[in-house]
Amino acid sequence: MTVPEERERWAATSPPALPEPRQPADERAAWFTYTAAGDQIVWSPAFAAMIGRVPTEKGKTRQILARHVHRDDHAKALGAITEAWTSQATVHTTVRLMRADGGWFDIDCTLEPMAGPDGAVRGIRGTVRDVSARERARRESARLTRRGETVQASLVEPDPATGLLIRARFADEVDRALRNAGGALLVVRVQAGDTAEGVRPDHNAELLHRAARLAEERARPEHLIGRVGPNEIGVLFARTTWRAAREQARDLIAALSEHSHCWGGLVRFERDAEAGSHGLLIDAEQAWRQSREAERAITLVAHPVPVRDRQGSYRSRVADALGTDRFTLYSQPILELQTNRVTRHELLLRVLDEADGPQSPIQVLDAAERLDAIFDIDLWVVERAMRLAADQPGLCLQVNLSGRSVGDPRLTNEVEKLLERYRVDPAQLTFEITETALIGNLSEARRFADRVRDLGCGLALDDFGSGYASFRYLRLFPIDLVKIDGEYVVDLVDNPQDQVLVRALVQVCQAYGIHTVAEFVQDEATLRMLRELGVDYVQGYLIGRPSPVVPGRLRRS
Repeated sequence: MTVPEERERWAATSPPALPEPRQPADERAAWFTYTAAGDQIVWSPAFAAMIGRVPTEKGKTRQILARHVHRDDHAKALGAITEAWTSQATVHTTVRLMRADGGWFDIDCTLEPMAGPDGAVRGIRGTVRDVSARERARRESARLTRRGETVQASLVEPDPATGLLIRARFADEVDRALRNAGGALLVVRVQAGDTAEGVRPDHNAELLHRAARLAEERARPEHLIGRVGPNEIGVLFARTTWRAAREQARDLIAALSEHSHCWGGLVRFERDAEAGSHGLLIDAEQAWRQSREAERAITLVAHPVPVRDRQGSYRSRVADALGTDRFTLYSQPILELQTNRVTRHELLLRVLDEADGPQSPIQVLDAAERLDAIFDIDLWVVERAMRLAADQPGLCLQVNLSGRSVGDPRLTNEVEKLLERYRVDPAQLTFEITETALIGNLSEARRFADRVRDLGCGLALDDFGSGYASFRYLRLFPIDLVKIDGEYVVDLVDNPQDQVLVRALVQVCQAYGIHTVAEFVQDEATLRMLRELGVDYVQGYLIGRPSPVVPGRLRRS
């Protein structure tokens, strides 16, 4: 529901002016000629306006004109010119042209050979028509086709990093056990290093793989094992006495402790208990955190915390914060590189302290997710996004959602009701799923994703490249837009490894029919490189800092 503050490499100064957006040109008068004698280029004022050049510019050459052809279309343009020249026939082609400010647009170009008195070709005349709208629609249609071909029909059950059950599948088995018999649920946190923060998920694949194999060796055949978090392994002791579950849990933690730091939380459950799999997992996760804080191996919870007691107190705190306006919204503009226009804004949640200063909500949201009280916060954000969209038709907003809420069956119905209540064009809204967030119910999340896409809303994946799900979510969900984690962008110009990674991410997304956004763009050199790499949108301090949302005043150009 928020993004980390950007790291600035110098003191804040006045941001440089953004390139002016391309204005419509008189297509009927857009032409250019090339004469071989003297390597002479002449173009009309309308064509000069298209590419952002001065109409009366002197010394125009074919090299200057070639620089305005999109680099990916150089071979195509040269082939069309060569064909017109050698065949002495009119040739039609469609290419992309670059403006002086770095933006680009599509043209239909008719190339006609110009013959001299002796009948030999002396030059080429090109008549140009801007067809950006047509080509944009064509690319969007092709993108949606690729999306349909690359999104898999069903969810993959094994976790790709460990081979264990994924959380959603594991939770299903917990619910099955609750219906049939009693038992216990163990969640173990494994961690490398000596710090309480642990290591980034993408750096501990070997640790998790080793822990998973060890857990499988120690567990009995009837016990189920799953990966329930970035560094968490769950073990379901179904049809097991509390005493036996305690002994087996301690043995497993002792074995894991020989290879890594680990803490456990063991929760007992009875048949048809009030708490479901979701609540038991929260209790077990809270229990291992207590173990870490108390510096002990395992925390035992003989009886699940009553749902009302666990959720009620925290829901009251959330309701109080919402009721007293302690939450507020900021927005950050997002620039489309093709048109050089701010075409959308991301909504960011902030928490006001006693002095009414905006603070990052990470701590509040983390606790709300763990205690299953995040839904009310997400719903508050969604409703205010609807109000903003209704007040400003044509304004496109990106709304962050937690993994818990995306997996909550209530969210789909609430979104439909709010769209109808505020009469909002669904195309104005894109819902962002944070890749690092743990989605509680993948099946329900997929239902939400499919439904909002059917309604006409967009779906985005935030912080791409930073979470343990990685490329898997591209196949699990019909994603329209991917936001490349800003950690790979902030030092892009000086870091060749980040350049390779960003290029690869862009190419993968293009193959899947997904647009890309680069975060944390702070300087023009980075902006130029992202253009070259094929990124579609950018956001960051260069484009605009997060600012308080004022209805009717969000910048759109």
